[in-house]
Amino acid sequence: MSKVLMITGDFVEDYENMVPFQALLAMGHDVDAVCPDKKAGDSIATSIHDFEGDQTYSEKRGHNFVLNASFAEVNVDDYDALYLPGGRAPEYLRLNAKVIEIIRHFAANNKPIASVCHGAQLLTAAGIIKGKKVSAYPACQPEVEMAGAEYIHLPMDSAITDGQLVTAPAWPAHPAMLQQFVALL
Repeated sequence: MSKVLMITGDFVEDYENMVPFQALLAMGHDVDAVCPDKKAGDSIATSIHDFEGDQTYSEKRGHNFVLNASFAEVNVDDYDALYLPGGRAPEYLRLNAKVIEIIRHFAANNKPIASVCHGAQLLTAAGIIKGKKVSAYPACQPEVEMAGAEYIHLPMDSAITDGQLVTAPAWPAHPAMLQQFVALL
């Protein structure tokens, strides 16, 4: 089975972090969840974003998620694929030069990358989506297009694959997204 690196952080979307982490483990993949400036055993705060009829999603405090690997010890050559959950974490993760370097490594080496919701902010910051078809949370459409990608409007429960990149608009797309991501592994 494959070894997957998950880059996560405080106020990541709870479902977009926990569900893929557990699902990939259940399928027999080895998943290392890391966060800059944190080590194995540390926890991150998550958020629960929901669609309740407002103009945007609502946010509530989620679970604490315990990291199982240390960011400082990541050796990108040890991993077959990269998973980027959404939520608010990508807002600050995209400012971390090491995170951007890791994403660029996976893209340059044609390794599978999955990104859901606001995870697209990491893809745009890394400059790896020019010419690609990309889905993300609708609020990310301007960033995706400014990065030179074609934003694909999908139902919230759908995903799209373009080469080695799998993207989806939000957590309801987990079944479609994980199915497409695992097919690349």
